[in-house]
This record gives sequence, structure tokens and C-alpha cells, in this order.
Amino acid sequence: MATIYNLAIDQGTDLQTTVSVTDSSGSARDLSNATARAQLRRSYFSESNVQFTVNIDNPSNGEVVMSLTNAQTANLKYGRYVYDLELVDSGNVERILEGIVTVYPEVTKA
Repeated sequence: MATIYNLAIDQGTDLQTTVSVTDSSGSARDLSNATARAQLRRSYFSESNVQFTVNIDNPSNGEVVMSLTNAQTANLKYGRYVYDLELVDSGNVERILEGIVTVYPEVTKA
């Protein structure tokens, strides 16, 4: 079962968050053969989505970095969204993180 972690995004800003993936004993999971993907949607049933950039920066320590650019967050309407992060390893897909994203509106615009 995925861990629930809610995010807050200020519209028009860069977002970067690092996720530490562990096994059942709490040790860092080796992600050397894995890939990861994450999407943000207005609701679970929305057709359109925003793709997070996802990198496994430190595979032996189980570290996954999810990010959105300021241009991506500037295009989000304020309000609530849902997201998840999945690992793909040897053809198996595992949802490791999910939650609600709250986007707060930007006042100062370029």
C-alpha cells in the first residue's frame, strides 16, 4: 500500500521533493534496476495530467526526486489535485506514494 503524503505548491514556483524508498525492514531499497513516474491530475477521473520530472538520483540509497518547473505550476489553477508516484521494476508496477496537492494562487506574475 502506498504511503500518503500531501503536497502544497505555490503557483508559479519550482517544486522539488525527495522521496526515500525503504523496504519492510526500514532499510533503503536498491532502485538500480527501477524507473519511476508520477502524474498530477485535477481528479482521479481527469483525462489531462501534468507529468512530474522523476529521477532516481541515488539508486543504492533508494532516493527518488520529483519536480515541477515554475512554468508548469504557473499553469495550474488554484485548488486541489491528486497525484501518485509509481516505481517500475522488472515489469512490476508499485505505487509508493500518493496524496492530495493543494495549489495556492500566485499574486505576483512576471
